[in-house]
Amino acid sequence: MANQVKTMFGNMSWLMVSTILASVFGFVWTIVLARHLGVTDYGVFGFAISITSLLGVFNDFGVGTQIIRAIACDKNVTDKYLGKAFSLRFVFAVIYYTVIFIVLTILKSSPQTILITLLFALEVVIKSFSSLCNSTFDAHEKNKYHAYAEISLNLCTLVFILVAVFFKLGLLGVAFAYIFANICSLSFNFFNIRRSIIKPKLHFDFKFWKQLLIWGIPFALTSIFYTIYYQIDIVMLTKMVGSYTTGLYNASYKLINVLTSFYGIYSVVIFPVMSKFFHSEKNLLKLSYEKSIKYLLLFSLPAAFGMSFYATDIINFIYGSQYAGADVILQILVWTVVLIFVNGATANLLNASHQEISVTRIYLLAAIFNAVLNLFLIPSCSYVGASSATVLSDCFICIIGLYPLYKINHLPSKHLVFDVGKIIIATVIFAVILIILKLNLFIAIPVGIVIYLILIFVLKILDDADKNIVHQIIGR
Repeated sequence: MANQVKTMFGNMSWLMVSTILASVFGFVWTIVLARHLGVTDYGVFGFAISITSLLGVFNDFGVGTQIIRAIACDKNVTDKYLGKAFSLRFVFAVIYYTVIFIVLTILKSSPQTILITLLFALEVVIKSFSSLCNSTFDAHEKNKYHAYAEISLNLCTLVFILVAVFFKLGLLGVAFAYIFANICSLSFNFFNIRRSIIKPKLHFDFKFWKQLLIWGIPFALTSIFYTIYYQIDIVMLTKMVGSYTTGLYNASYKLINVLTSFYGIYSVVIFPVMSKFFHSEKNLLKLSYEKSIKYLLLFSLPAAFGMSFYATDIINFIYGSQYAGADVILQILVWTVVLIFVNGATANLLNASHQEISVTRIYLLAAIFNAVLNLFLIPSCSYVGASSATVLSDCFICIIGLYPLYKINHLPSKHLVFDVGKIIIATVIFAVILIILKLNLFIAIPVGIVIYLILIFVLKILDDADKNIVHQIIGR
């Protein structure tokens, strides 16, 4: 267990570094793009990203998640899975591009929107090959190579975007910047996987493809419903209200993505570990889930309050006065971060426990619930309605996710409920102090961190088990 914890947090440290760097790079290019493109073009940019993500399942079909789970349990199947999955990706690419074009035609998108969206679809195709490499690194628990790939991708993206902005290439130049950055990242990934794990060779095996697709169906359906759930609001805003409103909404969403990227680190590291625990040590599976909930809430609750309280200052500092109105969106949307962390940990547990059908059902219901809410709320409340629909839908997932946990006897223990209660109390005290002090944003950040750390110590939120995990991480 000690070695597993050290490996897990060692891997997490690599991904943490890459995510911090990615957040810094992303922060810079978000400001540059938002100010360079203007609200309307930024709305077109947001639409292109959303529609390519929304249909991205046709470019993966659950293969990536299946590879992680299979290889994590048996490293000897790496060559079998990777070579055949690579060849299958080419078939997916053709299907994906065809579907994208058909959907854009049905939506009667403008020529500019069609061109930009098809270019971002090419970026998604290139990224899908990189994701296979990253899935293999994660399954082998060699997350440092995944981290290297993310750093190279985000650094190249920043450089190419700055070049596009400097030469005033507009939205078209930005699209090509993303494409070139992903080509560089894929080359880097391919080099590392050949050097550290295996030299992948293309294998065309229709029988295995069929089996892989059957295995991937639950993950693919979950991905479809999950993506619909998180991207449909931007698409609906664009068609029902317009690109300007979408630009405001997309600006806030970009900031939310910075926080949720930290959950991505935890998910990438914990899922292979949970998959192994399911086969070997089921008591540790539940422990890893409960500790995940605790640590994720410990980070997300104060972060959500801080961003909500200082939303106006954050929007003005990053985007400028032309994005006035996005602060209201941020104040609402930021609370999805807390719920995404909790719901994501639950989904990881269920997927690792071979309960992926339950996850699929949850996100099917959530996608329907979210789409219906948006249909009613967007016409009357615009971006406030879309933001509220997202938060309410996350609450809905949290509630219905309890039933499959009950079925596998993994409902949160009383000890976890008690810990969560203390985290909520600490966050409330933290919030009251910041409201009373009314500090400047840049002073509030370090002061808030110190206050929250003191509250963690005073309320004894970290128990002996948590301290033991820390000791195992640092090797003492």
